[in-house]
Amino acid sequence: MNVKSRFPVNNPFYDVRYIRDFKDLINQSENLFSERPAYKLRNRDGIYYEVTYSSFRHSIYYLANSLVNDNYSRTHIAVVGANSYNWSVTYLAVTCSDNVIVPIDKELTPDNMMDVIKDSDSTILFGDKKYITSIEARKDELPDGFRFICFDDVEIDGVEYFEDYLDIGRNLYRSGVKHLDNITVDPEATTAILFTSGTTGVSKGVCLSQKNICSVVMGAAGCIKVTEEDQLLSVLPIHHTYECTVGFLYIIYSGACISFNQGLRYITRDFKEVKPTCFITVPLLIEKVHAKIMKKMEEKTAGKLIFKIGKYASKFSKAMGIKDLDRKIFSEVLETFGGKLRLIVTGAAAIDPRVAEDFMHMGIDLYIGYGLTECAPLVACNNDRLMLPDSIGTPMPGAEVAIYNPDDLGVGEIWVRGPMVMNGYYKNQEATDEVITPDGWFRTGDLGTCDRHNCYKITGRCKNVIVTKNGKNIFPEEVELYLNTNPVIEESIVYADDVDDETLVSVQIYPNYEQIKNNLKRQDITKEDVQKSVEEAVKDVNKKLPKYKKIRNIEISEQEFEKTTTKKIKRHANLKNKKENTETTKVEIEE
Repeated sequence: MNVKSRFPVNNPFYDVRYIRDFKDLINQSENLFSERPAYKLRNRDGIYYEVTYSSFRHSIYYLANSLVNDNYSRTHIAVVGANSYNWSVTYLAVTCSDNVIVPIDKELTPDNMMDVIKDSDSTILFGDKKYITSIEARKDELPDGFRFICFDDVEIDGVEYFEDYLDIGRNLYRSGVKHLDNITVDPEATTAILFTSGTTGVSKGVCLSQKNICSVVMGAAGCIKVTEEDQLLSVLPIHHTYECTVGFLYIIYSGACISFNQGLRYITRDFKEVKPTCFITVPLLIEKVHAKIMKKMEEKTAGKLIFKIGKYASKFSKAMGIKDLDRKIFSEVLETFGGKLRLIVTGAAAIDPRVAEDFMHMGIDLYIGYGLTECAPLVACNNDRLMLPDSIGTPMPGAEVAIYNPDDLGVGEIWVRGPMVMNGYYKNQEATDEVITPDGWFRTGDLGTCDRHNCYKITGRCKNVIVTKNGKNIFPEEVELYLNTNPVIEESIVYADDVDDETLVSVQIYPNYEQIKNNLKRQDITKEDVQKSVEEAVKDVNKKLPKYKKIRNIEISEQEFEKTTTKKIKRHANLKNKKENTETTKVEIEE
């Protein structure tokens, strides 16, 4: 194996409680934090109330009691819905009772949801009313005996009410029937199946064990300190393993409190009311928040200068060992987040390093991480001893990471080995064998580099690399990062056009129309205005690129790009759709 930058596995620098499985996790948390709030939730009147760790643990045991009492064991049970307390209880009750949870993306179409239910061999569906209703209407397509358990009280024949099912387990528990006490889960057996896509034929069900997920929880605890005093605002979809592992299970392990965002339109309100100290998010959301902050600064007299001086003062205070001066300097900005935010963890895509630096100067620790569903998901991250704005940091404790077959610039495929690597793809041994080597290395498909300090950077995806006719490699993500730092460009996708035996770098761009209007100081702009503004932005980027990387063709889109629920652009889907999209304008850039 031709590898470079293969270091010993990192050790945790905080004491870590060992957890064998999810039941061990929730039992330990109840013992340690019994009357502390595990959740801070809104009732129907918009009033917040708290659910203690003791109550949370009992809810899990009650629901698990009902499942075991109905003889469910190693049964595949799907769940779909918005982030909620009932979703969380369902996830842990299913897995603690030695059943298999199948979280479904609520943004999927009913057709795609049916595909996941069928492909996963699920026989029960828990969920919100709107999703249960749409699937129940097609129950004839599902196996006999398929059950629907709804988080909301609905009057549909054959649909059971979650609270009623919970009550059955509660009554059994109080009568002395405590099924969960007698169940021991195999931590290496598959406990969750997560589908990476909702389209049959493309989707792959990632099989994760409790050992996989618990190893990531303990790894995070070893290098990122979250305590019972912390409050999280949960924004990302909980069906995704990033939010589920880091923004749910790790928070419960740490004894902190979780609140749920009611939707992005309410995020400002929720920040002010919940006053979170921690926030798990993706770059797109962070960059949009940053843009709003900067716009407000620009509207103030000498706002840009004040912000710049504040950053320098922040740097100086940190160098001199003065604590929290940065938070006092940027107190007005911090109030946007409720005033108490201290930690942001971001991943799933690249972030503009300048944005990351700005948050750090404001007194908010921003940790950039890297992971994959197949690794439960966290592989590498910045942490309490390392905060780099342009790196994914170092491998998590327990993760062995290597750069496979690096080129002259040190760029190679990132391989991962350790207890976080999945069991495989559900009923797809061929696909599993393609990504997991006989000696246990998971081939991520991501390209990256590693420096002498064991710090990694992502340069792109193996399948996205553009290879020119003369053998040069171009990483689209690198060029996109340059493009997306220009305020005129909202989103971009770089790709290759083969013309006359030459590989031309091309780009599809969704412009920032508001920024163009502001630049031109008028609201009525033409297609020609947009073209000219985008051309100038691309020409400015080309000045920073070597000749073989320069952009030659531009496709200007009038629509935002299609994204996943974690706000990652669906590169190949958008490039395919552009051929059918008549609302694009092609512009050629001269050398």
